[in-house]
Amino acid sequence: MAPSLKVALVTTYPPGKGTLNEYGYYLLKHLRQNENIRQVVLITDELPENEYYNLDEVGCPVDVQIAWKFNGWLNLFNIIKAVRKSKPDVVLFNIQFLSFGDSKVQAAVGLLAPFFIKMTGIPCIVLLHNILEQVDLKTAGITHNLILSSVYNIIGSMLSRFILSADLVAVTIAKYVTTLESKYKAKNVALVPHGSFEIPPMPDFGLPEGPMKIMTFGKFGTYKKVEILIEAVEMARKKSTINMEIVIAGTDSPNKKGYLEQVRNQYSHVSDLYFTGYIAEEDVPRIFKESAMVVFPYTSTTGSSGVLHQAGSYGKAVVLPNIGDLGELIKEEGYAGELFEPNDVESLANAILKVVENDQYRRQLSMRNYYAAVSLPMEDIVDWYYLHFLRILNK
Repeated sequence: MAPSLKVALVTTYPPGKGTLNEYGYYLLKHLRQNENIRQVVLITDELPENEYYNLDEVGCPVDVQIAWKFNGWLNLFNIIKAVRKSKPDVVLFNIQFLSFGDSKVQAAVGLLAPFFIKMTGIPCIVLLHNILEQVDLKTAGITHNLILSSVYNIIGSMLSRFILSADLVAVTIAKYVTTLESKYKAKNVALVPHGSFEIPPMPDFGLPEGPMKIMTFGKFGTYKKVEILIEAVEMARKKSTINMEIVIAGTDSPNKKGYLEQVRNQYSHVSDLYFTGYIAEEDVPRIFKESAMVVFPYTSTTGSSGVLHQAGSYGKAVVLPNIGDLGELIKEEGYAGELFEPNDVESLANAILKVVENDQYRRQLSMRNYYAAVSLPMEDIVDWYYLHFLRILNK
């Protein structure tokens, strides 16, 4: 009989708005549903006043430990304290380089937590969603200064070495494995597919009556910029008789407060432009199912894309920039999309038109993405983690 484990999960979690909160939601959900996990300790961040973590009763028990806050100075110590208090069998981090703050010192200090937890003797796995070596600091909105870029790269290399002290570092793109093994001579890096959050029944790939909804979903303001999408749809409207709405679903990036309000004011003259604000988990299926396609108006990428996997789960066509990690991802995991040149409004407009004006092509993309999504469910990803938990514990 397989041993049951107590797992500490360090992650952001809804209704918190921090980066990777949605991935954290589904990772916790599937950990709880795994028959070999007896309890999960959710080590997560502080919520704004009058907001609370409300977990359902499905699956194994969860102990919620609020142990850190975005840009907090004491995050490292509070995370270590929460882990030691909860006495888990193993700790799983769901993080990226700006998980603990956009202020550089606080962000860096938080990333030391896996190293110090490993030093206490508790086994530790890090799911690292991006690596600094594959992030364009300029286009990702981190810095335009060449000197600062060099400094960040040096600091990033030091932090990577601390993170690689974990028992295992999981990354979601094959190129990341190659980079970490080559640069740091690491032997504890593994490729773990991102996984699809939910696998709904196969849709009919049709669309609801009414205007075609051109939707983008995420946290905007850094490398995810919606101006190009708005202007591209405006251009596409002039070339086509098809009625199109623009749906911007989501919130500001934690690093760019006020961005969407600024965009709303700038484009107040644009018709059929809708800003949904924060989308609660129970409303995510509806916002995807109503959409004709999902557009990724990115200037850069910082790792795998949860939105791409969600679009696949709901059988949606996607329009993607022809850059970096997204290109790698669709090749590796079998997704398909219409590509456009980043920062090129006309290229994006033409890509959107190619999908909206050819329903057979839209359906082909939708079906391809659905089949790619169902091949890698999150349930299987959690099974993979459990096997590695056992391997580490039995060393």
